Amino acid sequence: MGLPIKARVYIYGLALFALLAIFFYSRDLSFSSPYQTGTFMLFTLLGFFSEVYATWIPIYKSEISSSIAIYLASLFVLGPSLTVFLVLLTSLLSETVIRWEEWKSRPLFFVHVMIFNVAQWVVTVALTGIIFTLAKVSFPFSLSSAGNFFATLPVFLSYAVLNHSFVTGIVSLTAGKEFFYGFKTYLKDFSLQYLVLFVLALLLVVLYSLSIWHMFLAIVPLVLVHVSFRSYLRLQTETRKTFEKISRILDERDHYTAVHSSEVAELAVKIGQEMGLPQGEIEKIDIAARVHDVGKIAVPDAILLKPTPLTEEEWKVMKRHPLISAELIEGLEIYTPVADAVRHEHERWDGSGYPDGLKGKEIPFLARIIAAADIYNALTTPRPYRKAFTREQAVESIQKMRGKDLDPIVTDALLRVIASQRT
Repeated sequence: MGLPIKARVYIYGLALFALLAIFFYSRDLSFSSPYQTGTFMLFTLLGFFSEVYATWIPIYKSEISSSIAIYLASLFVLGPSLTVFLVLLTSLLSETVIRWEEWKSRPLFFVHVMIFNVAQWVVTVALTGIIFTLAKVSFPFSLSSAGNFFATLPVFLSYAVLNHSFVTGIVSLTAGKEFFYGFKTYLKDFSLQYLVLFVLALLLVVLYSLSIWHMFLAIVPLVLVHVSFRSYLRLQTETRKTFEKISRILDERDHYTAVHSSEVAELAVKIGQEMGLPQGEIEKIDIAARVHDVGKIAVPDAILLKPTPLTEEEWKVMKRHPLISAELIEGLEIYTPVADAVRHEHERWDGSGYPDGLKGKEIPFLARIIAAADIYNALTTPRPYRKAFTREQAVESIQKMRGKDLDPIVTDALLRVIASQRT
């Protein structure tokens, strides 16, 4: 399956803009000295390795690298014209190295990705170069005055906004992500990293003012920033995978519910989409639903797998699992926004649920959605003490729960999802 038409138009439009930028800046392209040529080559080398070892961010379907600091420093040291061609050369080389296997297996995909990545870097630097000129940043740049320092701020901000806007745009068109949600969330999550890269860019400029050899000292902090990116993202990814794996293991303790958590997550996401929720809320629903039963790790098999109704004492133990689930995840950054949804997924609209007896709109909205998906999945899954409900029987039961156990609006959305699956 190829790229959507809108995505192709976006890529080719950006490529056209990049060609115009290259033509515009080529008029001033020249090296004033061998020293400047050496600086250009050093920045190209640093940029190449930064791009080749960029960190992939799965949730955003994009990459982040320390090349941002290198390209900004190049703007201040070499000026816009040379930096545009530096970025063109660096991105062409790095993209070829990174995606060579894709060229052999998926040539058309390779071409589209290559065109987009090269074009967005060139256009970002070209437009930032205009801001550089308008901000009246002195060239060659020096941090000897406060005025020069503050002149760098609009350059940095425009670079960050432009770069991320172009990347968020293509992700929005190809992956169905909401543009403004992706833009806002990415900048919020990585604002500190962007700030560090800005400081590193200024450090490179200061070192350059001493000599080109002093710039090699910046390699250590550039590598450290790169390692910190990878460590942060690996920790988040491994944390999520660990808890989802625990949930799958718990599901597999009872072969009747072997894929319960993933099925609940899929249905809850569909309910959220049916209700027109923003992409950010949809992602929270998916994250929460996949770990909503992780607290059952503390429930003994004798209770969890009991083929007959639970006693009152056994129910007390079972009813603790939402609390345990929330306690397990609430201290982890990736799960903090959804801890309440996990804790209150077993609350009921009329206040008859647990663990806190919340009712109506006291129950977190995401918890109400997960509860509806959880109940429907439970009804349509066979248990030792009963057969699985047919779709019609489950729908009838859900309709009876509307306004009693379940939020009426969420129930209506669930019923629409079920009806759409029938067609």
